[in-house]
Amino acid sequence: MTDVNTIDHVVIRFAGDSGDGMQLTGDRFTSEAALAGNDFVTLPSYPAEIRAPAGTVAGVSSFQLHFADFDIHTPGDAPEVLVAMNPAALRANIADLAAGGLLIVDSAEFTARNVAKAGYTLSPLTDGTLARYQVHAIDLSGQATAAVADLGLGRKDASRTKNMYALGLLDWLYGRPLEPTIRFLEEKFADKALIRDANVAALKAGYNFGETSEGFVSRFRIEAAPTRPGTYRQITGNRATALGLVAGAARAGLQLFLGAYPITPASDILHYLAGTKRAGVVTFQAEDEISAIGAAVGASFAGQLGATSTSGPGLSLKTETIGLAVMLELPLVVVDVQRGGPSTGLPTKTEQSDLNMALFGRHGEAPLPVIAAQSPSDCFSSAYEAVKLAVEYRTPVLLLSDGYLGNGAEPWPVPDLAALPPIEPGFTTEPNQPDGSYAPYVRDDRGARSWVAPGTPGLEHRIGGLEKADGTGAVSYDAGNHDQMVRLRQAKVDGIADTLPPLAVDDPSGRAKVLVLGWGSTYGPIRAAARAVRNSGRELATAHLRHLNPLPRNVGDVLRSYDRVIVPEMNLGQLAMWLRANYLVPVEGFNQVRGLPLRQSELAEHLTAIIDEEAEK
Repeated sequence: MTDVNTIDHVVIRFAGDSGDGMQLTGDRFTSEAALAGNDFVTLPSYPAEIRAPAGTVAGVSSFQLHFADFDIHTPGDAPEVLVAMNPAALRANIADLAAGGLLIVDSAEFTARNVAKAGYTLSPLTDGTLARYQVHAIDLSGQATAAVADLGLGRKDASRTKNMYALGLLDWLYGRPLEPTIRFLEEKFADKALIRDANVAALKAGYNFGETSEGFVSRFRIEAAPTRPGTYRQITGNRATALGLVAGAARAGLQLFLGAYPITPASDILHYLAGTKRAGVVTFQAEDEISAIGAAVGASFAGQLGATSTSGPGLSLKTETIGLAVMLELPLVVVDVQRGGPSTGLPTKTEQSDLNMALFGRHGEAPLPVIAAQSPSDCFSSAYEAVKLAVEYRTPVLLLSDGYLGNGAEPWPVPDLAALPPIEPGFTTEPNQPDGSYAPYVRDDRGARSWVAPGTPGLEHRIGGLEKADGTGAVSYDAGNHDQMVRLRQAKVDGIADTLPPLAVDDPSGRAKVLVLGWGSTYGPIRAAARAVRNSGRELATAHLRHLNPLPRNVGDVLRSYDRVIVPEMNLGQLAMWLRANYLVPVEGFNQVRGLPLRQSELAEHLTAIIDEEAEK
């Protein structure tokens, strides 16, 4: 009889060809973890090549899932379980598998041709190179095909069910019920009964194989993680961003208009919002990035909430129109789901590549608020806040996410829309001058100009990209006026800092000499690394920036309160440069640009060495 061992967490990676259904398999296993009440974080990985040759390393797709009975913050540094559907998937991922880890491979795919195509000289199943792992070579393809033989599918279609066979086996191994995935398959293939029945049969067959096989010594159980009461759902960062935009527009009483051009890894925002027509959302898939943002600016001029979503190369193309939105002082939300660069770069990999462009990448003095989401679920709150700032301050706002956040998933407590902070568009409907005329660039106490829906009687006004005269908005080439308008626009953005909460520092003992300060998706690795460092008995302070422009008022004081400040980034030091420039504090970087999230173990090791070095002084 197989033993059942209770463990507190596990990291599992599914890997195979793009057509092997690894993303679906991982997503289903994630859903099962969510239903079991586990905390979880995911890391999907896609090949950049659209049609890489089958069986080659370039075409490998993977999905990593970390789930636990306690709060976790990263998808894990290395998988403890690897499911490899072919030799290429094995070759691309085996270096990451922890020593002693569980390796499940589809033995049917390890033909001489496939082995050679993956770059092996000899089969790794027989040459002894896998001796440090627990290897289970199982004919996943053959057994899945046999399980659906009675349904009359062709061999090719039958073999495509092997991902469900593998899922069934993992469900047995970790004590997950099959019913949720069966219901999913019944809904997904409701109009394709043969495909539905084949996938269900393969799923059950994989589970039954684990039940009857004598090859596995142990099964595993991971209990539910403690959670606050509430309604939770599994959510990716891109979906959370989309919902945050919808919620912000609804709270402001505005129609949301998204103008976008498909680009990895931001395309899902467009896809999700295209399915929300019932909420009054309008989406426009433009012919290019420039027309996408131009349409969004037009929507804001028309009294709607204009938004656009993109990644680094698209942001480059949008910069002139962002400058136009700064000049017009109209609400606009620009979402940048960052990826590796430059040029086409690493389109399916993550990187904090665009902070410099977000802060400085426009012609002339064109300030705007910059916000960074810290986790997949936090993308909702960040998008909502971006809407609030854009609407109430009449400014474009740049929201930075990245490929890891956008594609990754975690539990999300569904908020009460009515409990979210109010958003007041404050449209002007009456003349604002003593003589009964209207001056569009008259400002409120926050420095925001008035906003008028076109067609409002008596409030016709000039608009365009040429410099505006203060108050009237007429075209002005006057040197003094230009200087004044530049300073007014800067002061408006700078003034947002007065409304921001102070940077919060987590320093449990109050005696730490070292502060680690992050932004964006380094939040998870920093928290995990800090937990490890503190568990070793060392003292460490942490803080995380959501607002990158303007920075909270107390950032300088916080930085000067510690002997050393470490800034981990998935770039070569863009935030570190911004902090040095603003506060003349010698912050130090911990920098990696590998197209992957920071490894918590490497960061913890680095921080431990710094703390020990300071202790010796």
